Amino acid sequence: MATTTRFAPSPTGTLHIGNIRTALHNWLLAQKASGRFLLRIDDTDSARSREEYVDAIRADLAWLGLHPDGEERQSARLAIYEDAFERLKAAGRVYRCYETAQELDLKRKVALGRGLPPVYDRAALKLTEDDHAAKAAAGEAPHWRFLLNHDEPIRWDDGVRGSQKFDPAQMSDPVIRRADGSWLYMLPSVIDDIAMGVTDVLRGEDHVSNTASQIQMFTALGAAPPRFAHEALLVGSEGKLSKRLGSLGVAAFRERGIEPQALIALLARLGTSQPVEPVADRAVLAAGFDLSTFGRAPARFDEEELARLNTALIHALSYADVADRLPQGMDEAAWLAIRPNVTVLADAAEWWAVVTGPIAVPAPDEGDRAFLQEAARTLAVTGADWAALTSALKSTTERKGKALFLPLRLALTGRDHGPDMASLLPLIGAGEAQARLERAALAS
Repeated sequence: MATTTRFAPSPTGTLHIGNIRTALHNWLLAQKASGRFLLRIDDTDSARSREEYVDAIRADLAWLGLHPDGEERQSARLAIYEDAFERLKAAGRVYRCYETAQELDLKRKVALGRGLPPVYDRAALKLTEDDHAAKAAAGEAPHWRFLLNHDEPIRWDDGVRGSQKFDPAQMSDPVIRRADGSWLYMLPSVIDDIAMGVTDVLRGEDHVSNTASQIQMFTALGAAPPRFAHEALLVGSEGKLSKRLGSLGVAAFRERGIEPQALIALLARLGTSQPVEPVADRAVLAAGFDLSTFGRAPARFDEEELARLNTALIHALSYADVADRLPQGMDEAAWLAIRPNVTVLADAAEWWAVVTGPIAVPAPDEGDRAFLQEAARTLAVTGADWAALTSALKSTTERKGKALFLPLRLALTGRDHGPDMASLLPLIGAGEAQARLERAALAS
């Protein structure tokens, strides 16, 4: 069977950096195997799901270039869940419970106080049909648990964590359906993975215990479990879990001028033994994607590292790559001149404004006024040729180094740093440059 992965966000908010990393890794895993990457919108929680978040998830994936090969909506699959649920009910693998959250919390505390694992005691299994009828008459609706088979050890070979083994007798039977009939995550996810032909489930290590329960759900429904891999979670650069990571989404990165490929290049190898490099070719990242390179330690997300990657990738962008995002009138020569001084693409507009003017020029030192007037006269002869201009001025004024170059740069650009003047001066043009030098000589 062809490799099929899925990304299954809940539309109760926008994607954050952890979600983006999960989506990317599933996309890369599918790409490497020439397989399929599916998007599944887990919107069974009708009270919290919002259509605007569904639209935002699609838009964010599109911005990142992670285009799914298919999409499913759990809200459209309720009949499928109901059918599977009835089969599990007939097989005795689900049962009704009535404990409140407070009662369950008390049971856990009692078990811990006795030195026992805080697992559900299966008290509801002792209820008779008369008991259920009495509760129904009293208006009590049940929630439902999946009955784990204590005689069926749970094992799998995890793509990141290696051999995994769980004793189902030490686990609580998971709640799969609420008293109002709505579904929790566990069972619908399994049903969908079976129906969608998912072969590989790659997700965060916080789902390991869920996987242990879900493996028995797969077998109870007569299906072989997919391959599972659980990667370490992201932490902030300070080395601990950070609430800030939960607020970092595509909108925040776009506002900061981060290119999608910079985010892809960082997250593709974050937490692996492979070097994080400014790789623009996604095919290269997919070809090198290897679960065996993932470590068990938390993956550290460093925003400064992302900024460095972003700058490096921008410096490699051709004019054709960015032409439709540059200021009007900015041609290839201008882009190549300005590109080394751009850290985010929005910087290009600032430098183009320096070229097109007008610019604010600081008043020169008194000793520089005559020098700038001489520079204006010389430029009328040399034209917009920086080497010829500075060579002539060096000869006539005996200035050199900073004393020669800095007053010229300030007069021509209004800044003490920036793109190479040999490339910038022709963009400004001889006439405008001469006028700027003359105005700077008189500035006060």
